[in-house]
Amino acid sequence: MSSIGVVTPVSMHFEAPLPLRSGATLRDYTLMVETYGQLNADRSNAVLVCHALNASHHVAGLQADEHGKPIPKSQGWWDNMIGPGKPLDTHKFFVICVNNPGSCFGSTGPTHINPDTGRVYGADFPVVTVEDWVDAQARVLDRLGIEQLAAVLGGSLGGMQAISWTLQYPQRVRHCIAVATAPNLSAQNIAFNEVARRAIITDPDFHGGHFYEHGVVPRRGLRVARMIGHITYLSDDVMDEKFGRSLVGRELGEEPRYSTQEIEFQVESYLRYQGDKFSDYFDANTYLLITRALDYFDPARAFGGDLAAALSQAVAKFLVISFTTDWRFAPARSREIVKALVDNRHDVSYAEIDAPHGHDAFLLDDARYHNVVWAYFDRIHREISSPTAAITTAAGQPLKIAV
Repeated sequence: MSSIGVVTPVSMHFEAPLPLRSGATLRDYTLMVETYGQLNADRSNAVLVCHALNASHHVAGLQADEHGKPIPKSQGWWDNMIGPGKPLDTHKFFVICVNNPGSCFGSTGPTHINPDTGRVYGADFPVVTVEDWVDAQARVLDRLGIEQLAAVLGGSLGGMQAISWTLQYPQRVRHCIAVATAPNLSAQNIAFNEVARRAIITDPDFHGGHFYEHGVVPRRGLRVARMIGHITYLSDDVMDEKFGRSLVGRELGEEPRYSTQEIEFQVESYLRYQGDKFSDYFDANTYLLITRALDYFDPARAFGGDLAAALSQAVAKFLVISFTTDWRFAPARSREIVKALVDNRHDVSYAEIDAPHGHDAFLLDDARYHNVVWAYFDRIHREISSPTAAITTAAGQPLKIAV
């Protein structure tokens, strides 16, 4: 397996307004896009990768500096999954990743100018949902001339987008791979998001979301938000293995400093490091928008809470993957998705990986996990290569796929 190498994002500008679920519209916006591999002659090998909360369009390969040279340690956030010979093999598939509107990595978001006011959006950026992101991604595919995806793949919040694709554009998706995700957030998950948001909103430097005009950043709030989130991404076993009860600057058996304000334990030092790093690159308003999108996602709401009724609209085949120690998006939530699909007699495969890493497992190297994804994409590749490839439409008629 090798790296894709240096990749360059493409900026796509859209003048046509994007209607949002909130009733607002987003007009004159830009989306950042990266692609990897080659689109085949009949455009049947495209795979859309949907990013999670603090990720971006840079999903694989290395970023380049101003001279076109690779930047060390700039690998994409899913570089171990995507590339030549990797589970999502770019020798076989054309991979697309879109930075969602509202993000802070180049696509139009709170840090950009509002064309209606001539001022930075800030807190005035409209609330966006998972469904809005899928609509925006569909426009990117239209621009690329891709009528149907071989697959849509996502983990966590990205998995929610993948599921939403099968409901909003059922005829445009042949396979859905949803990893470490859920059909909606539990009350506990919404609560974690709210505590993180309150940390940001109550930071004196937040200024109602218009902190850009004051030349400050609500770093304290961002640090705490990241610390809260990071705790939930790891399992208790992993945190204990990495840090235990080790003290900072103390040998085994030495007494602590007995301070209520200084860092005493190594786990505290680690969390503060993560918080400091996050506050240097992530936008506070973006954090509020994306966590709200997580909260709002609930395709069953329109069906009286009946997930099976909601998923009856899908015609894609599914692979659902969960991890045993992921308590933020527990396997039980993935099984809800699987049961709803089975109730509809959909083609679904399910893998529950006994991994110790918690929610972060979907980003890490695990041979069993990667082998499942590799085997599934090999199945898709063989399907694309077959002259009789077809899927069934909601009306029960075969939808021919050009090969």
